[in-house]
Amino acid sequence: MSSSVKHLALLCAGMVIAAGTFAYGAEPGYYGYGERATPEQIAGWDIDARGEDGVGLPAGRGGVIRGAEVYAEQCAACHGTFGEGEGRFPKLVGGAGTLRDDRPELTVGSYWPFAPTLWDYINRAMPMAAPHTLSADDVYALTAYILNLNDLVPSEFVADREGLPKVKMPNRDNFLWTDPRPDTAAKPCMSACVDPASVKIVSTAEGKNLTPRTTGPLDTMQAK
Repeated sequence: MSSSVKHLALLCAGMVIAAGTFAYGAEPGYYGYGERATPEQIAGWDIDARGEDGVGLPAGRGGVIRGAEVYAEQCAACHGTFGEGEGRFPKLVGGAGTLRDDRPELTVGSYWPFAPTLWDYINRAMPMAAPHTLSADDVYALTAYILNLNDLVPSEFVADREGLPKVKMPNRDNFLWTDPRPDTAAKPCMSACVDPASVKIVSTAEGKNLTPRTTGPLDTMQAK
C-alpha cells in the first residue's frame, strides 16, 4: 500500500472516530439514528390517566346532559340506547350483585373500581371505529352520563379532573392490590433437591367449573 493511500485511510478513520466521539459526548445515549422526540410529540402519546387518583386527567369538563347527546351519536349503536348492549357488544349498565353468580355481569357500575379509568378507556379506545377522536370535554360528558346511567352520580353531575376521582365506585374495596400468592410454592435449593421423577400433579383446574363455557348469542349464553 502506498504512503498516500495509508495517510488517506488513517485520515478517514480519524474523522469517523472524532465524529462518533463528538456525537456521544454531546448527546449521551444517542447513536445517530432517527431524531429526538419533541415535547409536542411526547405529549401526543402521554395520554394515560391514573385510576386511583386521576393523575393525568386533562383540563375540561362535561355534564350528564351533554353526555347523553354524545352517547346517542357515538355509542348507542353498539352499547344500546341505555347501556344495555347490542348483539355481542358489552353492557355498560346493570349487573349489581351478580359478581358471585355463575354468569357475572362485569359492567362499569358493578365491577370497575375507579371512575377515572372510564375516562381513560373512552379517551384512548372509543368510539371503536375512530378511537381517540373525541374532545376532552365530550369524554368527560360521556363519563358523567355512563356513571349516571349506573345511578352512581346525579343528573346534575359535571365531570372534571377534580371531581371525577372523588366518585366512589361500588366495587372499589373488593379489589386486591397486592397479590398474596407466592411466585412459586417450591423452595429454592442448591443441593439435596427434590428428585424430578418424584414430582406428581395432585390437582388441576379440570372439571372445577372455574370458567363457565358459553355458546350462542350474548343474550342467551348460559354456563355449561
